Amino acid sequence: MPNAFNQQVIEEFRANGGRVGGMFEGSPLVLLTTTGARSGRPVTSPVMYLSDGDRYVVIASNAGADHHPAWYHNLRANPVATAEIGDETFEVKAEFVEGEERDALYARMVEQAAGFAEYEARTTRRIPVVALYRTRD
Repeated sequence: MPNAFNQQVIEEFRANGGRVGGMFEGSPLVLLTTTGARSGRPVTSPVMYLSDGDRYVVIASNAGADHHPAWYHNLRANPVATAEIGDETFEVKAEFVEGEERDALYARMVEQAAGFAEYEARTTRRIPVVALYRTRD
């Protein structure tokens, strides 16, 4: 079950065709539903994304915490998930981006949302970058 903050964002997103207020207002947001690595149950997380051609890039920043978010571990265990963007829902497959491409995508996310620079400064871990590809329409 998502925490109360995430649950409120999820409900607002679904009630308003993908638009939310508060700290995410105007930001590109995806509801990412992964399969729990241990529980096997669906888990939905609101995550900012960056459009990059035919893929959606998400950053496993966890707001700069010293551990990866649960959705990242879930994608590692099962890279197939469901994405909701606006009022559209579709299946995606995760690919984990490394090296120079990871760095370039992270820098683009910082340009879009400066808070990601702060998240990187808060932690010693290398924050993962994940590309999500549509598997079907």
